[in-house]
Amino acid sequence: MSLGRTYSVALVGLNGYMVEVEADIGQSLPAFIILGLPDASLNEARERIRSAAKNSGIPLSRRKITANLIPASLPKRGSGFDLAVTMAALRAANDIRPTGRTVFIAELGLDGRLRPVRGILPAVMACVQAGYPRVVVAQANQAEASLVPGAQVTGYRTLARLALDFGADPQELALDFEPDDADADQAGAEASAPCPDMADVSGQGEARRALEVAAAGAHHLLLTGPPGAGKTMLAERLPGLLPDLEDHESMQVTAIHSLCGLPSPQVQLIRRPPFENPHHSATAAAIIGGGSGLPRPGAASRAHRGVLFLDEAPEYERRVLDALRQPLESGELVIHRSAGTAAYPARFQLVLAANPCPCGKASGKGLDCTCTPIMRRRYMARMSGPLLDRVDIQLQVDRVSLADFGQAGAEEGTAAVAGRVKAARLRQLDRLRPFGLDTNSQVSGRLLRGELRLKPPVTRILDHSLERGVLTARGYDRVLRLAWTLADLADRDLPDADHIGQALGLRQAAAVAA
Repeated sequence: MSLGRTYSVALVGLNGYMVEVEADIGQSLPAFIILGLPDASLNEARERIRSAAKNSGIPLSRRKITANLIPASLPKRGSGFDLAVTMAALRAANDIRPTGRTVFIAELGLDGRLRPVRGILPAVMACVQAGYPRVVVAQANQAEASLVPGAQVTGYRTLARLALDFGADPQELALDFEPDDADADQAGAEASAPCPDMADVSGQGEARRALEVAAAGAHHLLLTGPPGAGKTMLAERLPGLLPDLEDHESMQVTAIHSLCGLPSPQVQLIRRPPFENPHHSATAAAIIGGGSGLPRPGAASRAHRGVLFLDEAPEYERRVLDALRQPLESGELVIHRSAGTAAYPARFQLVLAANPCPCGKASGKGLDCTCTPIMRRRYMARMSGPLLDRVDIQLQVDRVSLADFGQAGAEEGTAAVAGRVKAARLRQLDRLRPFGLDTNSQVSGRLLRGELRLKPPVTRILDHSLERGVLTARGYDRVLRLAWTLADLADRDLPDADHIGQALGLRQAAAVAA
Protein backbone atom coordinates (compact mmCIF):
# COMPACT_ATOMS: atom_id res chain seq x y z
CA MET A 1 0.00 0.00 0.00
CA SER A 2 1.53 3.35 -1.12
CA LEU A 3 0.62 5.34 1.96
CA GLY A 4 2.93 7.63 3.94
CA ARG A 5 2.21 9.14 7.34
CA THR A 6 3.85 11.98 9.27
CA TYR A 7 2.81 14.51 11.93
CA SER A 8 2.64 18.27 12.26
CA VAL A 9 0.90 20.91 14.42
CA ALA A 10 -1.98 23.33 13.79
CA LEU A 11 -2.08 26.43 15.98
CA VAL A 12 -5.37 28.01 17.04
CA GLY A 13 -4.40 30.96 19.19
CA LEU A 14 -1.67 29.71 21.51
CA ASN A 15 -3.16 26.21 21.56
CA GLY A 16 -1.56 23.61 19.33
CA TYR A 17 -3.33 20.53 17.97
CA MET A 18 -1.57 17.50 16.57
CA VAL A 19 -2.25 16.91 12.87
CA GLU A 20 -1.71 13.55 11.20
CA VAL A 21 -0.59 13.95 7.58
CA GLU A 22 -1.38 11.10 5.19
CA ALA A 23 -0.13 10.86 1.62
CA ASP A 24 -1.37 8.39 -0.97
CA ILE A 25 -0.02 7.80 -4.48
CA GLY A 26 -2.67 6.72 -6.93
CA GLN A 27 -2.61 5.28 -10.46
CA SER A 28 -4.28 8.15 -12.32
CA LEU A 29 -2.85 11.16 -14.19
CA PRO A 30 -0.42 13.52 -12.43
CA ALA A 31 -2.08 15.67 -9.79
CA PHE A 32 -1.45 16.95 -6.27
CA ILE A 33 -4.45 17.38 -3.97
CA ILE A 34 -4.39 18.59 -0.36
CA LEU A 35 -7.44 17.82 1.78
CA GLY A 36 -8.38 18.82 5.35
CA LEU A 37 -9.52 22.47 5.32
CA PRO A 38 -6.28 24.02 4.02
CA ASP A 39 -6.05 27.80 3.60
CA ALA A 40 -4.60 29.56 0.56
CA SER A 41 -0.99 29.41 1.76
CA LEU A 42 -1.28 25.68 2.41
CA ASN A 43 -2.84 25.05 -1.01
CA GLU A 44 0.13 26.87 -2.56
CA ALA A 45 2.40 24.31 -0.88
CA ARG A 46 1.86 21.94 -3.79
CA GLU A 47 4.12 23.94 -6.11
CA ARG A 48 6.66 24.70 -3.38
CA ILE A 49 6.90 21.03 -2.47
CA ARG A 50 7.34 19.79 -6.05
CA SER A 51 10.09 22.34 -6.78
CA ALA A 52 11.87 21.77 -3.45
CA ALA A 53 11.85 17.99 -3.88
CA LYS A 54 13.11 18.21 -7.50
CA ASN A 55 15.92 20.61 -6.63
CA SER A 56 16.92 18.39 -3.68
CA GLY A 57 17.39 15.39 -5.98
CA ILE A 58 14.31 13.43 -4.84
CA PRO A 59 11.49 14.46 -7.19
CA LEU A 60 7.97 13.46 -6.21
CA SER A 61 6.07 10.77 -8.04
CA ARG A 62 4.47 11.92 -11.30
CA ARG A 63 1.30 10.05 -10.45
CA LYS A 64 -1.62 11.46 -8.49
CA ILE A 65 -0.64 12.44 -4.93
CA THR A 66 -3.38 12.96 -2.35
CA ALA A 67 -2.42 14.48 0.99
CA ASN A 68 -4.96 14.42 3.82
CA LEU A 69 -4.55 16.43 7.04
CA ILE A 70 -6.38 14.88 10.00
CA PRO A 71 -8.61 15.95 11.72
CA ALA A 72 -10.28 17.27 8.60
CA SER A 73 -12.63 19.52 10.60
CA LEU A 74 -9.77 21.57 12.05
CA PRO A 75 -8.76 24.59 9.91
CA LYS A 76 -5.12 24.44 8.77
CA ARG A 77 -3.28 27.63 7.95
CA GLY A 78 0.25 28.70 7.16
CA SER A 79 3.28 27.25 5.42
CA GLY A 80 4.50 25.19 8.40
CA PHE A 81 2.91 22.02 6.97
CA ASP A 82 5.18 22.00 3.89
CA LEU A 83 7.78 19.68 5.37
CA ALA A 84 5.30 17.20 6.87
CA VAL A 85 3.41 16.87 3.56
CA THR A 86 6.70 16.41 1.68
CA MET A 87 7.98 13.69 4.01
CA ALA A 88 4.62 11.87 3.84
CA ALA A 89 4.72 11.94 0.03
CA LEU A 90 8.32 10.68 -0.04
CA ARG A 91 7.41 7.89 2.35
CA ALA A 92 4.42 6.92 0.21
CA ALA A 93 6.83 6.53 -2.73
CA ASN A 94 9.23 4.46 -0.54
CA ASP A 95 11.98 7.05 -1.08
CA ILE A 96 12.58 7.26 2.70
CA ARG A 97 12.05 4.93 5.64
CA PRO A 98 9.13 5.35 8.08
CA THR A 99 9.36 8.52 10.15
CA GLY A 100 7.59 7.11 13.22
CA ARG A 101 6.23 9.69 15.66
CA THR A 102 8.52 12.48 14.50
CA VAL A 103 6.83 15.85 14.00
CA PHE A 104 7.87 18.08 11.07
CA ILE A 105 7.36 21.85 11.18
CA ALA A 106 8.99 24.00 8.50
CA GLU A 107 8.37 25.90 5.29
CA LEU A 108 10.15 24.85 2.11
CA GLY A 109 11.93 27.13 -0.35
CA LEU A 110 11.96 26.31 -4.06
CA ASP A 111 15.66 25.48 -3.82
CA GLY A 112 15.04 22.87 -1.11
CA ARG A 113 16.09 24.86 1.95
CA LEU A 114 14.05 24.70 5.16
CA ARG A 115 12.75 28.09 6.21
CA PRO A 116 11.63 29.14 9.72
CA VAL A 117 7.98 29.69 10.60
CA ARG A 118 6.17 31.76 13.21
CA GLY A 119 4.86 30.23 16.40
CA ILE A 120 7.46 27.48 16.64
CA LEU A 121 7.60 27.70 20.44
CA PRO A 122 3.87 27.09 21.14
CA ALA A 123 3.87 24.44 18.41
CA VAL A 124 6.70 22.47 20.04
CA MET A 125 5.07 22.93 23.46
CA ALA A 126 1.94 21.27 22.03
CA CYS A 127 4.04 18.39 20.65
CA VAL A 128 5.64 17.66 24.01
CA GLN A 129 2.32 17.87 25.86
CA ALA A 130 0.75 15.45 23.36
CA GLY A 131 3.56 12.91 23.77
CA TYR A 132 5.48 13.67 20.55
CA PRO A 133 8.85 14.94 21.80
CA ARG A 134 10.82 14.33 18.55
CA VAL A 135 10.54 17.43 16.37
CA VAL A 136 12.28 18.43 13.15
CA VAL A 137 12.42 22.16 12.35
CA ALA A 138 14.38 24.56 10.18
CA GLN A 139 17.81 25.27 11.61
CA ALA A 140 16.83 28.92 12.05
CA ASN A 141 14.07 27.78 14.45
CA GLN A 142 16.15 25.21 16.36
CA ALA A 143 17.38 27.45 19.19
CA GLU A 144 13.87 28.72 19.91
CA ALA A 145 12.30 25.25 19.70
CA SER A 146 14.92 23.86 22.08
CA LEU A 147 13.67 26.17 24.85
CA VAL A 148 10.79 23.75 25.48
CA PRO A 149 11.67 21.31 28.30
CA GLY A 150 11.55 17.69 27.16
CA ALA A 151 11.67 18.45 23.44
CA GLN A 152 14.12 16.51 21.26
CA VAL A 153 14.68 19.05 18.50
CA THR A 154 16.72 18.54 15.35
CA GLY A 155 17.33 21.41 12.94
CA TYR A 156 18.12 21.05 9.24
CA ARG A 157 19.09 23.58 6.60
CA THR A 158 18.05 21.58 3.51
CA LEU A 159 15.54 18.93 2.56
CA ALA A 160 18.33 16.82 1.04
CA ARG A 161 20.17 16.49 4.37
CA LEU A 162 16.93 15.61 6.13
CA ALA A 163 16.03 12.98 3.53
CA LEU A 164 19.52 11.48 3.84
CA ASP A 165 19.07 10.95 7.57
CA PHE A 166 15.77 9.19 6.87
CA GLY A 167 17.28 6.69 4.46
CA ALA A 168 17.13 8.36 1.03
CA ASP A 169 19.67 7.25 -1.58
CA PRO A 170 22.71 9.53 -1.21
CA GLN A 171 23.57 9.04 -4.90
CA GLU A 172 20.40 10.89 -5.88
CA LEU A 173 20.47 13.74 -3.37
CA ALA A 174 21.77 17.25 -4.03
CA LEU A 175 23.97 17.23 -0.94
CA ASP A 176 26.43 19.75 -2.36
CA PHE A 177 23.88 22.58 -2.07
CA GLU A 178 24.48 24.73 1.00
CA PRO A 179 22.36 27.88 1.45
CA ASP A 180 23.93 31.13 2.54
CA ASP A 181 24.41 31.59 6.28
CA ALA A 182 22.54 34.89 6.20
CA ASP A 183 18.91 33.78 6.16
CA ALA A 184 16.64 36.72 5.43
CA ASP A 185 13.78 35.04 7.25
CA GLN A 186 15.67 34.60 10.48
CA ALA A 187 15.27 37.47 12.93
CA GLY A 188 18.58 38.06 14.61
CA ALA A 189 18.85 38.16 18.34
CA GLU A 190 18.68 41.72 19.52
CA ALA A 191 20.12 42.97 22.76
CA SER A 192 17.36 44.35 24.92
CA ALA A 193 17.62 48.07 25.55
CA PRO A 194 18.29 49.04 29.16
CA CYS A 195 15.24 50.25 31.08
CA PRO A 196 15.12 54.02 31.74
CA ASP A 197 16.10 54.97 35.28
CA MET A 198 13.75 56.49 37.85
CA ALA A 199 16.55 58.89 38.77
CA ASP A 200 15.83 60.75 35.53
CA VAL A 201 12.45 61.91 36.88
CA SER A 202 12.79 65.23 38.69
CA GLY A 203 10.43 65.85 41.59
CA GLN A 204 6.98 64.24 41.28
CA GLY A 205 7.24 62.56 44.68
CA GLU A 206 3.56 61.60 44.77
CA ALA A 207 3.66 60.19 41.25
CA ARG A 208 6.85 58.23 41.99
CA ARG A 209 5.16 56.75 45.06
CA ALA A 210 2.08 55.83 43.01
CA LEU A 211 4.31 54.13 40.43
CA GLU A 212 6.00 52.09 43.16
CA VAL A 213 2.64 50.99 44.57
CA ALA A 214 1.40 50.07 41.08
CA ALA A 215 4.51 47.96 40.46
CA ALA A 216 4.33 46.25 43.87
CA GLY A 217 0.72 45.08 43.50
CA ALA A 218 0.37 44.94 39.68
CA HIS A 219 -2.27 47.68 39.82
CA HIS A 220 -3.60 49.69 36.88
CA LEU A 221 -2.74 53.38 36.74
CA LEU A 222 -4.16 56.60 35.27
CA LEU A 223 -1.95 59.70 35.10
CA THR A 224 -3.72 62.96 34.31
CA GLY A 225 -1.83 66.21 33.88
CA PRO A 226 -0.60 68.91 31.51
CA PRO A 227 1.87 68.23 28.69
CA GLY A 228 5.47 68.04 29.90
CA ALA A 229 4.61 67.07 33.47
CA GLY A 230 6.40 63.70 33.10
CA LYS A 231 3.51 61.26 32.57
CA THR A 232 5.24 59.41 29.72
CA MET A 233 8.59 59.37 31.54
CA LEU A 234 6.96 57.76 34.55
CA ALA A 235 5.10 55.14 32.50
CA GLU A 236 8.25 54.15 30.60
CA ARG A 237 10.03 53.47 33.88
CA LEU A 238 7.39 51.12 35.27
CA PRO A 239 8.75 47.94 33.55
CA GLY A 240 12.12 48.51 35.22
CA LEU A 241 10.48 48.29 38.64
CA LEU A 242 8.84 44.92 37.93
CA PRO A 243 10.60 41.68 38.93
CA ASP A 244 11.80 39.16 36.36
CA LEU A 245 9.25 36.71 35.01
CA GLU A 246 8.93 33.24 36.51
CA ASP A 247 9.62 30.22 34.28
CA HIS A 248 6.00 29.55 33.33
CA GLU A 249 5.33 33.25 32.73
CA SER A 250 8.48 33.57 30.63
CA MET A 251 7.50 30.59 28.49
CA GLN A 252 4.05 32.04 27.89
CA VAL A 253 5.36 35.50 26.99
CA THR A 254 7.99 34.06 24.65
CA ALA A 255 5.34 31.90 22.97
CA ILE A 256 3.18 34.96 22.23
CA HIS A 257 6.13 36.83 20.74
CA SER A 258 7.03 33.76 18.70
CA LEU A 259 3.49 33.59 17.32
CA CYS A 260 3.64 37.27 16.40
CA GLY A 261 7.00 36.83 14.69
CA LEU A 262 8.57 39.58 16.80
CA PRO A 263 12.35 39.94 17.00
CA SER A 264 13.48 38.44 20.28
CA PRO A 265 16.51 36.61 21.66
CA GLN A 266 16.30 33.15 20.14
CA VAL A 267 18.61 31.37 22.58
CA GLN A 268 16.81 32.24 25.78
CA LEU A 269 13.38 32.93 27.16
CA ILE A 270 12.10 36.49 27.57
CA ARG A 271 12.74 37.23 31.23
CA ARG A 272 11.86 40.92 31.45
CA PRO A 273 8.22 42.10 31.48
CA PRO A 274 7.25 43.42 28.02
CA PHE A 275 6.26 47.03 27.38
CA GLU A 276 3.75 47.91 24.66
CA ASN A 277 3.09 51.52 23.67
CA PRO A 278 0.75 51.58 20.63
CA HIS A 279 -0.06 54.85 18.87
CA HIS A 280 -3.45 56.40 19.58
CA SER A 281 -4.48 55.80 15.94
CA ALA A 282 -4.27 52.00 16.46
CA THR A 283 -7.38 50.04 15.56
CA ALA A 284 -9.25 47.54 17.69
CA ALA A 285 -7.59 44.68 15.79
CA ALA A 286 -4.15 46.13 16.54
CA ILE A 287 -4.85 46.51 20.27
CA ILE A 288 -7.13 43.55 20.98
CA GLY A 289 -6.19 41.21 18.15
CA GLY A 290 -7.87 40.08 14.96
CA GLY A 291 -7.19 40.08 11.25
CA SER A 292 -8.36 37.89 8.40
CA GLY A 293 -8.96 34.23 9.10
CA LEU A 294 -8.21 33.09 12.62
CA PRO A 295 -7.50 36.16 14.82
CA ARG A 296 -3.93 36.95 15.78
CA PRO A 297 -2.80 38.52 19.08
CA GLY A 298 -2.71 42.29 19.47
CA ALA A 299 -0.80 44.69 21.70
CA ALA A 300 -2.84 43.67 24.77
CA SER A 301 -1.63 40.06 24.49
CA ARG A 302 1.93 41.08 23.60
CA ALA A 303 1.92 43.03 26.88
CA HIS A 304 0.99 39.89 28.86
CA ARG A 305 2.79 39.91 32.23
CA GLY A 306 4.06 43.39 31.40
CA VAL A 307 2.78 46.91 30.78
CA LEU A 308 0.32 48.24 28.19
CA PHE A 309 0.78 52.02 28.02
CA LEU A 310 -1.84 54.10 26.22
CA ASP A 311 -0.51 57.63 25.91
CA GLU A 312 -3.06 60.34 25.10
CA ALA A 313 -5.74 57.84 26.12
CA PRO A 314 -8.76 60.06 25.24
CA GLU A 315 -7.51 60.17 21.63
CA TYR A 316 -8.15 56.43 21.20
CA GLU A 317 -11.49 55.30 19.84
CA ARG A 318 -13.86 54.69 22.70
CA ARG A 319 -14.75 51.19 21.51
CA VAL A 320 -11.04 50.31 21.55
CA LEU A 321 -10.70 51.45 25.15
CA ASP A 322 -13.89 49.69 26.24
CA ALA A 323 -12.70 46.46 24.62
CA LEU A 324 -9.99 46.34 27.30
CA ARG A 325 -12.55 45.89 30.04
CA GLN A 326 -12.74 42.12 29.52
CA PRO A 327 -9.00 41.36 29.88
CA LEU A 328 -8.70 43.77 32.83
CA GLU A 329 -11.07 41.49 34.73
CA SER A 330 -10.24 38.03 33.40
CA GLY A 331 -6.62 38.32 32.23
CA GLU A 332 -7.59 36.70 28.93
CA LEU A 333 -8.83 37.81 25.52
CA VAL A 334 -11.28 35.58 23.66
CA ILE A 335 -11.69 36.76 20.06
CA HIS A 336 -14.55 35.40 17.97
CA ARG A 337 -14.42 35.49 14.17
CA SER A 338 -16.27 33.61 11.45
CA ALA A 339 -13.19 31.47 10.80
CA GLY A 340 -12.93 30.41 14.45
CA THR A 341 -12.30 31.49 18.02
CA ALA A 342 -8.90 32.14 19.57
CA ALA A 343 -8.03 32.78 23.22
CA TYR A 344 -4.88 34.66 24.19
CA PRO A 345 -3.57 35.48 27.67
CA ALA A 346 -3.65 39.22 28.44
CA ARG A 347 -2.84 39.79 32.10
CA PHE A 348 -1.14 43.15 31.76
CA GLN A 349 -0.84 46.34 33.78
CA LEU A 350 -2.73 49.13 32.07
CA VAL A 351 -1.22 52.61 32.29
CA LEU A 352 -3.30 55.47 30.88
CA ALA A 353 -1.98 58.99 30.38
CA ALA A 354 -4.27 61.90 29.58
CA ASN A 355 -4.24 65.66 29.34
CA PRO A 356 -6.92 67.44 31.35
CA CYS A 357 -8.50 68.89 28.19
CA PRO A 358 -7.90 69.04 24.41
CA CYS A 359 -5.52 72.02 24.71
CA GLY A 360 -3.84 70.55 27.80
CA LYS A 361 -3.84 73.81 29.79
CA ALA A 362 -6.72 73.20 32.18
CA SER A 363 -4.52 72.18 35.12
CA GLY A 364 -3.97 74.49 38.07
CA LYS A 365 -5.95 77.71 37.68
CA GLY A 366 -6.38 76.96 33.97
CA LEU A 367 -6.21 80.63 32.99
CA ASP A 368 -4.60 79.86 29.62
CA CYS A 369 -7.10 77.11 28.73
CA THR A 370 -9.15 77.82 25.61
CA CYS A 371 -11.53 74.88 26.06
CA THR A 372 -15.12 75.32 27.16
CA PRO A 373 -16.46 73.22 30.08
CA ILE A 374 -18.46 71.02 27.70
CA MET A 375 -15.34 70.41 25.58
CA ARG A 376 -13.46 69.27 28.68
CA ARG A 377 -16.28 66.93 29.74
CA ARG A 378 -16.55 65.41 26.28
CA TYR A 379 -12.80 64.96 26.11
CA MET A 380 -12.51 63.08 29.41
CA ALA A 381 -15.77 61.18 28.74
CA ARG A 382 -14.00 59.31 25.94
CA MET A 383 -12.63 57.16 28.77
CA SER A 384 -15.84 55.54 29.97
CA GLY A 385 -16.83 55.22 33.60
CA PRO A 386 -16.80 51.39 33.54
CA LEU A 387 -13.22 51.46 32.23
CA LEU A 388 -11.99 53.97 34.81
CA ASP A 389 -13.73 52.02 37.56
CA ARG A 390 -11.28 49.19 36.79
CA VAL A 391 -8.23 51.46 37.19
CA ASP A 392 -6.91 51.20 40.75
CA ILE A 393 -4.75 54.35 40.95
CA GLN A 394 -5.95 57.62 39.44
CA LEU A 395 -3.45 60.41 39.98
CA GLN A 396 -3.14 64.06 39.03
CA VAL A 397 0.42 64.88 37.87
CA ASP A 398 1.26 68.58 38.15
CA ARG A 399 4.03 70.49 36.45
CA VAL A 400 7.50 70.21 37.96
CA SER A 401 8.54 73.23 40.02
CA LEU A 402 11.79 75.08 39.43
CA ALA A 403 13.17 73.85 42.76
CA ASP A 404 12.58 70.20 41.83
CA PHE A 405 13.89 70.73 38.32
CA GLY A 406 17.19 72.01 39.66
CA GLN A 407 17.83 68.84 41.65
CA ALA A 408 18.26 66.52 38.67
CA GLY A 409 20.16 63.34 39.59
CA ALA A 410 19.35 63.57 43.29
CA GLU A 411 16.31 61.31 43.01
CA GLU A 412 16.19 57.64 43.99
CA GLY A 413 17.10 55.27 41.17
CA THR A 414 15.27 52.30 39.72
CA ALA A 415 17.41 49.69 41.52
CA ALA A 416 16.45 50.91 45.01
CA VAL A 417 12.74 51.13 44.20
CA ALA A 418 12.77 47.75 42.43
CA GLY A 419 14.25 46.19 45.56
CA ARG A 420 11.29 47.33 47.66
CA VAL A 421 8.89 46.16 44.97
CA LYS A 422 10.48 42.72 44.93
CA ALA A 423 10.26 42.42 48.72
CA ALA A 424 6.57 43.39 48.61
CA ARG A 425 5.91 40.85 45.87
CA LEU A 426 7.49 38.10 47.98
CA ARG A 427 5.22 38.99 50.91
CA GLN A 428 2.20 38.78 48.61
CA LEU A 429 3.33 35.46 47.22
CA ASP A 430 3.71 33.94 50.69
CA ARG A 431 0.24 35.11 51.67
CA LEU A 432 -1.57 34.29 48.44
CA ARG A 433 0.14 31.06 47.38
CA PRO A 434 -2.46 28.87 49.17
CA PHE A 435 -5.13 30.52 46.99
CA GLY A 436 -3.23 30.03 43.73
CA LEU A 437 -2.49 33.77 43.33
CA ASP A 438 0.70 35.82 43.24
CA THR A 439 -0.25 39.53 43.32
CA ASN A 440 -2.79 41.63 45.21
CA SER A 441 -4.43 42.77 41.97
CA GLN A 442 -5.70 39.21 41.41
CA VAL A 443 -7.42 38.84 44.79
CA SER A 444 -11.16 38.32 44.39
CA GLY A 445 -13.89 40.11 46.34
CA ARG A 446 -14.93 36.83 47.93
CA LEU A 447 -11.44 36.41 49.34
CA LEU A 448 -11.27 40.04 50.53
CA ARG A 449 -14.52 39.55 52.44
CA GLY A 450 -13.60 36.07 53.55
CA GLU A 451 -10.16 34.85 54.63
CA LEU A 452 -8.61 38.32 54.18
CA ARG A 453 -11.43 40.29 55.77
CA LEU A 454 -10.34 43.33 57.80
CA LYS A 455 -11.98 44.46 61.03
CA PRO A 456 -14.82 47.05 60.73
CA PRO A 457 -12.92 49.88 62.48
CA VAL A 458 -10.16 49.59 59.85
CA THR A 459 -12.55 49.85 56.89
CA ARG A 460 -14.89 52.46 58.40
CA ILE A 461 -13.89 55.26 56.00
CA LEU A 462 -14.20 52.88 53.07
CA ASP A 463 -17.64 51.67 54.18
CA HIS A 464 -18.77 55.28 54.45
CA SER A 465 -17.58 56.01 50.89
CA LEU A 466 -19.54 53.03 49.60
CA GLU A 467 -22.70 54.11 51.43
CA ARG A 468 -22.48 57.65 50.00
CA GLY A 469 -22.04 56.30 46.46
CA VAL A 470 -18.52 57.65 46.10
CA LEU A 471 -17.30 54.11 45.39
CA THR A 472 -18.83 51.20 43.52
CA ALA A 473 -18.57 47.67 44.85
CA ARG A 474 -15.76 47.07 42.36
CA GLY A 475 -14.01 50.24 43.51
CA TYR A 476 -14.39 49.12 47.14
CA ASP A 477 -12.52 45.90 46.38
CA ARG A 478 -9.82 47.71 44.43
CA VAL A 479 -9.16 50.10 47.31
CA LEU A 480 -8.76 47.09 49.61
CA ARG A 481 -6.24 45.56 47.22
CA LEU A 482 -4.31 48.82 47.18
CA ALA A 483 -4.33 48.89 50.99
CA TRP A 484 -2.86 45.39 51.10
CA THR A 485 -0.09 46.50 48.73
CA LEU A 486 0.67 49.54 50.88
CA ALA A 487 0.92 47.24 53.91
CA ASP A 488 3.28 44.94 52.02
CA LEU A 489 5.53 47.87 51.11
CA ALA A 490 5.53 48.91 54.77
CA ASP A 491 6.40 45.34 55.84
CA ARG A 492 3.14 45.02 57.79
CA ASP A 493 1.09 41.86 58.17
CA LEU A 494 -2.26 43.63 57.87
CA PRO A 495 -3.43 47.00 56.50
CA ASP A 496 -4.55 49.56 59.07
CA ALA A 497 -6.89 52.53 58.77
CA ASP A 498 -4.03 54.72 57.56
CA HIS A 499 -3.33 52.34 54.67
CA ILE A 500 -7.04 52.39 53.77
CA GLY A 501 -7.00 56.20 53.74
CA GLN A 502 -3.87 56.28 51.54
CA ALA A 503 -5.39 53.77 49.13
CA LEU A 504 -8.61 55.77 48.90
CA GLY A 505 -6.58 58.91 48.23
CA LEU A 506 -4.62 57.22 45.43
CA ARG A 507 -7.84 56.14 43.77
CA GLN A 508 -9.60 59.49 44.05
CA ALA A 509 -6.68 61.91 43.61
CA ALA A 510 -7.42 62.68 39.95
CA ALA A 511 -11.13 63.15 40.59
CA VAL A 512 -10.46 65.53 43.51
CA ALA A 513 -7.95 67.52 41.46
CA ALA A 514 -10.39 67.80 38.57
